[in-house]
Amino acid sequence: MHTYDRAAPLGVGQVKCAGNYAADIVPAKQAKDAGFPICLYLDAREHKYVEEFSTSNFAAITKSNVYLTPNSKSVLGSVTNMCLEVLAKDMGMSVERRPIDFEAEVANFKEVGAIGTGVVITVIDSITRGDKKYTFEQPSAVLQSMYNKLRAIQVGDEPDTHGWLREIPA
Repeated sequence: MHTYDRAAPLGVGQVKCAGNYAADIVPAKQAKDAGFPICLYLDAREHKYVEEFSTSNFAAITKSNVYLTPNSKSVLGSVTNMCLEVLAKDMGMSVERRPIDFEAEVANFKEVGAIGTGVVITVIDSITRGDKKYTFEQPSAVLQSMYNKLRAIQVGDEPDTHGWLREIPA
């Protein structure tokens, strides 16, 4: 929904608070009614740079195998995204956290994912903006591999070599 903003410049988009989700209520309903499960927001100042999805961080695997995620003061930080950045490096990929110019870069995305605590990664099949539809590789081999690895670490099926897990005494 390109006529809405999720967070104001110099606002509190990087903070976990109810107001940051309220801005998405109307656009999310309109998107759902139009057949889209989630909205992707661009920056509110220029409507040029990728910020995040309605409920999740944005990450892309580029055609040159770079794990790319936005660097924006309006985006809520994600421990899950930080873990995936580490796993990407473990897989030999470059990791870039920087402004992502939607129009200039979306055609270079091989895979796109919505990153969040509960789902880890939701693979995005396509992004539609206006009359343009950008589709991404399916199945999503790199993101699926990263999902499998992180979940295996979380449930103890693979060793936690990064010290992410904490034992909670009974």
